[in-house]
Amino acid sequence: MKRLDCLKAIYPRLEGCAVVTIMGAVAAELYSLGHRANFFYLEHAMGLASSVGLGIALAQPNRKVVVIDGDGSVLMNLGGLTTLARSRPNNLVHLIFDNETLLSVGGGAPGGYKWFTTATATGTDLAEIARAAGFPRSLMVRELGDFEEAALDAINGDQLSCIVAKVDAEMPKSFLIDVHMLENRFEFPRALQTKGGVI
Repeated sequence: MKRLDCLKAIYPRLEGCAVVTIMGAVAAELYSLGHRANFFYLEHAMGLASSVGLGIALAQPNRKVVVIDGDGSVLMNLGGLTTLARSRPNNLVHLIFDNETLLSVGGGAPGGYKWFTTATATGTDLAEIARAAGFPRSLMVRELGDFEEAALDAINGDQLSCIVAKVDAEMPKSFLIDVHMLENRFEFPRALQTKGGVI
């Protein structure tokens, strides 16, 4: 299953949501589908997408918040899962693309994926960790149709959810994001001042 195909499947539904992505491949591929003011590409803060998303979800309980993360980032901040579960915002969906590598920080070099694997490559199950942390809904998917169904159900639902998608360790075609970090930092909160995205 390819990460980009997963993003394409849910892209139309992300309009009006507050979307926070982690750095690297996830951000680049979401951007490649078409930038929106409600997308925040959390560059240079590996592991903290869920923390930023939680803050937004608590501040705007009537807006759906979608955090798009990676396995390496989540493993850097496992306490983020327990904090999410403890706060239990019913308007937050945590999507985790698990390619079992540190793809965006060297694992994607030719042959490098074999040497920059994450703990999920040797049995760590992030969906089970989220469930044990206290997420009311957490599951792992391996097929595109299952991802689309689970992700859209979670986005349209009303409970804290974690969807872990096993995807190929594949680099994006480009890492170009032609939105400066400072521009994104001001554009995004302005988008959150609108009344769109009410759940």
